[in-house]
Amino acid sequence: MKCLLTLFCITLLSIAYGQSPMNVKADADQKLVAFIKKSKFEGEAGTSFNGLSNPNLKSDLTKLINQSAKDFLTIVNNHPTEAKFQNEIGQGLTRFNKFYTQLDSEDEDRICSYFEELMDCVGLQSSNGQLNKWRYGFDPGKK
Repeated sequence: MKCLLTLFCITLLSIAYGQSPMNVKADADQKLVAFIKKSKFEGEAGTSFNGLSNPNLKSDLTKLINQSAKDFLTIVNNHPTEAKFQNEIGQGLTRFNKFYTQLDSEDEDRICSYFEELMDCVGLQSSNGQLNKWRYGFDPGKK
């Protein structure tokens, strides 16, 4: 009975704050840890990305995308909601702004594709236009 009451209170609070729990993929933890461990910003066969236009940025940019992955991991293990993931996407993209003028279009595309990978790890379907806004300055899906 106490368990049911607790569950009811949690559900009620989630609804009251407009953040219903999100069902993340069962293996989200493992996928995010694997993402953090993998090498980033190197050329990839079969893609148009041949590596960073400025290789000196690799360490800084890798730290930034890994920080977003770690933040996703924290959310996964702490009452995940779509709103929390959306907020982290926005914050994560903002971290890259200080390097924006040093990036070429392929670098920017690669950063966005890393965020898409993070979204896939947890089962998030959309960035709500945040990736397009960061990459292109507007969301082409909105008129």
